[in-house]
Amino acid sequence: MLVTEDDENLRVAVEASLRGAGFAVDVAVDLPDADEALSVNAYDSVVFDRMLPSGDSLRYVETRRNAGWQVPVLFLTARDTVPDRIAGLRWGDDYLVKPFAVVELIARVRSLCRRGGSGQAPVLRLRDVELDTGRHEARRGGTLLILTAKEFVVLERLLAADGTPVHRAELIAAAWDELVPPASNVLDVLIAQLRRKLGQPPVLHTVRGVGYVLR
Repeated sequence: MLVTEDDENLRVAVEASLRGAGFAVDVAVDLPDADEALSVNAYDSVVFDRMLPSGDSLRYVETRRNAGWQVPVLFLTARDTVPDRIAGLRWGDDYLVKPFAVVELIARVRSLCRRGGSGQAPVLRLRDVELDTGRHEARRGGTLLILTAKEFVVLERLLAADGTPVHRAELIAAAWDELVPPASNVLDVLIAQLRRKLGQPPVLHTVRGVGYVLR
């Protein structure tokens, strides 16, 4: 994937976080750099800061879309008015306002990369539990579940494991961009909340000495 951001500190932080989540990342600091990268590489998704030194990346994406370009785009920007969002979603595929949680950026980029790679984002299911990675929605028995970004990421990992236990360390690495001390109970708290939201009968189980499993 390609990240285009002119703020060096943010660019380095986003690149490191996405690499830590398992993405192959190229970076560009302005539209000419991005244009050159896009001319020689095929990407599953592209993240654009909107306001770059050479102009608004939305206009650049609009021009490429009109020429038939279909790579999924996420705009990362401080511009948060409704007209800005509407314009961004007209020419892009997602729109995330600064400041943002890195874990949410990772979840959204993962969804866009799947869409770019297969043409359609997958829907993960276990019996009546369903997670639509494209719409970023989860349901049980057809009822929409109101999940936090971290809960969504953890549920996605558990569903993707297809009945195989997922280690605690893997879930923590997926949902928290910061280092979580081994003795921390943040994952336990999240799992308890997720169990409550998933309801009855229980499908989220503890595997002692390992982590958690959906079955």
